[in-house]
Amino acid sequence: MNSKLIRNFSLAICLVLIGGLVGYKFGTNQIDFALKNNFPVVTIVNKETPKDKTVDFRLFWDVWEEVSAKYVDKSKIDQQKMVYGAISGMVSAVGDPYTLFLPPQANKDSKGDLNGTFEGIGAQLGVKDKRIVVIAPIADSPAQKAGVRTGDWIIKVDGKETANWTLPGTVAKIRGDRGSSVTLTVLHTDDEKPLDIKIVRDTVVLKSVDWKLYSSTASASLKPAAYLQLSRFGDRTDPQWDNSVAAIAGYMATSSAKTSGVILDLRNNPGGYLVGAVYVASEFMPSGVVVKQVDYKANTQTYSVDRKGNLLDAPLVVLVNQGTASAGEILAGALQASKRAKVVGMQTFGKGSVQSTEDLPGGAGMHITVAKWLLSNDFWVNGTGLTPDIKIDNDEKDPTRDFQLEKALEVLNQK
Repeated sequence: MNSKLIRNFSLAICLVLIGGLVGYKFGTNQIDFALKNNFPVVTIVNKETPKDKTVDFRLFWDVWEEVSAKYVDKSKIDQQKMVYGAISGMVSAVGDPYTLFLPPQANKDSKGDLNGTFEGIGAQLGVKDKRIVVIAPIADSPAQKAGVRTGDWIIKVDGKETANWTLPGTVAKIRGDRGSSVTLTVLHTDDEKPLDIKIVRDTVVLKSVDWKLYSSTASASLKPAAYLQLSRFGDRTDPQWDNSVAAIAGYMATSSAKTSGVILDLRNNPGGYLVGAVYVASEFMPSGVVVKQVDYKANTQTYSVDRKGNLLDAPLVVLVNQGTASAGEILAGALQASKRAKVVGMQTFGKGSVQSTEDLPGGAGMHITVAKWLLSNDFWVNGTGLTPDIKIDNDEKDPTRDFQLEKALEVLNQK
């Protein structure tokens, strides 16, 4: 596995994620365009047909000429956008919503997501049953404050129906500058009628890790726990994780008799870097396989515990829900399969593919699904998700109580 694939990430993503790719190998097929008498003058250099391939682009150029010559509003003819659109159509033809071509701005936005800051509404989107779904709103984001929920179907964006929209296309329509607004028509999972939600975009700062001491408000007899919330696996996750774990380990060393263990909250974690999940799993697992990766050549690479963690002996419960995806599912699944932790909550999202990221000329980029990942017991979560050991849902009609968190503390106190 080369160094590029070490930067694999399995998104949720989000992410919040964007796209489209054109023709064959545009890095080597350099194409210049100009319009003359309403028809394109095209100069193609270094156009090499791939080995063992027969490619007929006649229809492509016929359509290009027809649009360029006959479309009524010539001001709308943007050759670069046409190129990007053609690439996008080619990539979308494989039918995988996570294999994406990203034009320069989209590629820049995607990197910003993993870096931890971007402008928009703050919601991780995905595709399920060929529809756009909210994997999870980001904590304290404009989307969450406006009432967007995990599992919402996005029916319209600014009045335009999203039927047959791609994930990148949807994200491009929703994302925008701070202070601008967008109206989403969403269908909550427990409602029968869609609801219009107007959201004012803002700068969204993503904090990957946070912790606090959690005590039960329902029973004074339950010992408190170290509540560790991991919201994503991005560029800044590892140092934030290390700082939080060091604080928890220090606290538990002096107060172990007063704490029941650790609650690791992966709810609404849409994923990120696969290697980040391995790093965090190694905090709790003394040894063993975390995840297996089977690539496009049918080669299997095994990722095992790779360091000595600081919380190996701490009793552990993991929280998951429908917004737990990708690397979040890897982590929860590894801890469950190794019997290191009980998993509490609801069925997870079910994304079991791995994407490689590549930068292309001109600032564009590409995410391409290069592998699938399996848990140590060879279970593939794709499409089905991870089943908790203890299923429990929160009551949206009673937002003052977190029944899942309360149950996690109860389970910890039984250890």
